[in-house]
Amino acid sequence: MSEKIIIPFIEGDGIGPDIWRASKMVFDATVEKIYKGKREVEWKEIYAGEKCYKKYGKWLIEETFKEIQKYGLAIKGPLTTPIGGGFRSLNVTIRQQLGLYACVRPVRHFSGVPAPVKNPEFVDVVIFRENTDDIYLGIEWEAYSKEATKIIGFLSKEFKISINEDSGIGIKPMSEFKSKRLIRKAIKYAIENNKPNVTLVHKGNIMKYTEGAFKKWGYEVAQKEFGDKIVTEDEVYTTYKGKVPLNKIIIKDRITDAMFQQILLRPKEYSVIAAPNLNGDYLSDAILAQVGGLGLGPGANIGDNIAVFEATHGTAPKYAGMDKVNPGALILSGSMMFDYLGWTEASRNIVHALEKTISSEVMTYDIARQIKGVAPVKCSEFAKEIIRNMEN
Repeated sequence: MSEKIIIPFIEGDGIGPDIWRASKMVFDATVEKIYKGKREVEWKEIYAGEKCYKKYGKWLIEETFKEIQKYGLAIKGPLTTPIGGGFRSLNVTIRQQLGLYACVRPVRHFSGVPAPVKNPEFVDVVIFRENTDDIYLGIEWEAYSKEATKIIGFLSKEFKISINEDSGIGIKPMSEFKSKRLIRKAIKYAIENNKPNVTLVHKGNIMKYTEGAFKKWGYEVAQKEFGDKIVTEDEVYTTYKGKVPLNKIIIKDRITDAMFQQILLRPKEYSVIAAPNLNGDYLSDAILAQVGGLGLGPGANIGDNIAVFEATHGTAPKYAGMDKVNPGALILSGSMMFDYLGWTEASRNIVHALEKTISSEVMTYDIARQIKGVAPVKCSEFAKEIIRNMEN
């Protein structure tokens, strides 16, 4: 009897349907080629975004949350979020509602992909971004609103803090509990995957009681819970004369702005990054740019018992329905999903076939346009070539 699992999926907006169709072909092919009927996936569509609105008159429905909770995972395409108004980010809402506190984004270079740096192959890092805290909670009030005026008045009266009356006001919470559980997950990942270091990225020199606390709490959880497996960067130099003890993971920290330079100049020194919400968002896109851009940027939002896998890019509505855009990010997110399920053979098969496809100069327009003499293939054609390059 075959092992059959049900995986909910959200097709996504804009280019979502195009990249989902291509990705599903790849997912079904790797499961069939590797497990030959012993394992199967049944895909169950659930709804969010424009398709949800057309069907139910709402951008997101309770049934979607219930289905993800029931099956413990889902995979999704990009969802629309208007800038400057309209409804709140659906991606953020899904993460917060389901307690998906760790946004996990592995970034590495694929041979043959043009990149703006000399040695993109040196980049091999996994970013753990806190998903449910920081300014992304959206606690803010518009300039001149009664709420903003009231808060400005309160701060002036109670704490003698002077803020221009024409200011919008935002609140930046940073929780010890939320920071520690994110950093704990990053350290566990480093231990389980034999990574040499974990770096806490923060702006604690300025925001001492939010981002500075993130750094402090990170060292606390590392030393208290993983003391036999880690060593701090300071200890390496003060106690061990610059030599890392055998089988120890280095815990270190970097100021956010310095980290942008470090990851460009010394990418080999960073293997796992743990960061608050905003820092992690900036960093993941910046590091992806070093290896060729968002087209091959997978991601997962993971809680304690639930995970939602997604591409890191947006909806690119001008390309919707054109069968043009690179499905690689969603395909690689599916590879992460198979790893999460323990179906590692299927995951490795996808990555190997994708690498082989790109190295043979079969590429969608976003990559092909950067290489002289390479003609782009369609989104669906790229997926079919990946399938042809799979092992049986």
